[in-house]
Amino acid sequence: MKKNTLVVALAAALLTMSAAQASEFAGGYLGLKAGQNRSDVSAVPSFAGKNATTFGLEGGYNWDINSFLLGVSAFADFNQKATHATSVPATFANYGTDVYGLDAKLGLPSGNWLPYAKLGYGSARGTGLSLAGSGSGAHLGLGVEYKFASHWSVAGEFTNISAKNNGIKVNNNNLTIGLNYYFNEPSVAPAAVAAVAAAAVVAPAPTPAPEAAPAVSDTWKTLLEEKPVTLKGTNFDFDSAKLRPAADAKLTEVAEFAATYKDAKLDVSGHTDSVGSDTYNQKLSERRANSVKAYLVKKGVAADRIVTEGYGETKPVADNKTKEGRAENRRVEIRSVIKEETKVRVNP
Repeated sequence: MKKNTLVVALAAALLTMSAAQASEFAGGYLGLKAGQNRSDVSAVPSFAGKNATTFGLEGGYNWDINSFLLGVSAFADFNQKATHATSVPATFANYGTDVYGLDAKLGLPSGNWLPYAKLGYGSARGTGLSLAGSGSGAHLGLGVEYKFASHWSVAGEFTNISAKNNGIKVNNNNLTIGLNYYFNEPSVAPAAVAAVAAAAVVAPAPTPAPEAAPAVSDTWKTLLEEKPVTLKGTNFDFDSAKLRPAADAKLTEVAEFAATYKDAKLDVSGHTDSVGSDTYNQKLSERRANSVKAYLVKKGVAADRIVTEGYGETKPVADNKTKEGRAENRRVEIRSVIKEETKVRVNP
């Protein structure tokens, strides 16, 4: 009995260890991009600026530092060949460039949006007979990224590198649109820890479960009455599905309730205010409900006990014409479905 108790306690402690709330853009990612390159060579005879197609790859990792985002990334840009006019009459030069390098990234996340700047170092290698060799120099970038799904974002970006070698400087300006995939959202408890917790919880008890009524909080009473426990606007920022720290205490009580009443199911519904289109708000409400589910799963509640649904802006509880009313409507509601024989064991 003591051994089982220790295993359960250890598993519960591991499952309740949660990292600080991450922004929509924290973690590792890989991306593809395409757009337009404009290049020229500062030399004699000079090659006039010319537009060409560019393709690229990027991969990196981002961290949340207070309200900012810091990241590092590696990139490769493949600027296609184009025929440039030279200062020599009736003379043309055909060349492109391949550019590789590393960047540091500084961003200011706001919900699903991330404006950012990059500063790094790269190397440009000429392609084509008209431009041989390679040079290196500072790599600069400005962009804005939008997270349109749990793991996917789109980014518009401008970058510049002027790589110099033996007095010849190649200038590259790239304007691209990129598609990025993020790996670690939503985060859940490690599978091994979950397996240990599950095994400990379902281990046969040597004695029958006591019939005494457990002490209940207001949150537990609400769930036992199958009324909604509500996470209101203070738990979500505008236009965001990220849970704020204010939600921790109430969600911890919900997880403890589910751990005590193992036959209870949880219905999680997401809601928004009326700002934005119906389609966007529907998706945002679903993401909010899924954020709560991911949190509860991380706390040890089995995923198959939780049903999520989004209602968009269709079920307001306050006036959307006021700031306070919109904050009230920006919410998630959690209801329990529990057997009658379980409820009669509890003194409300």
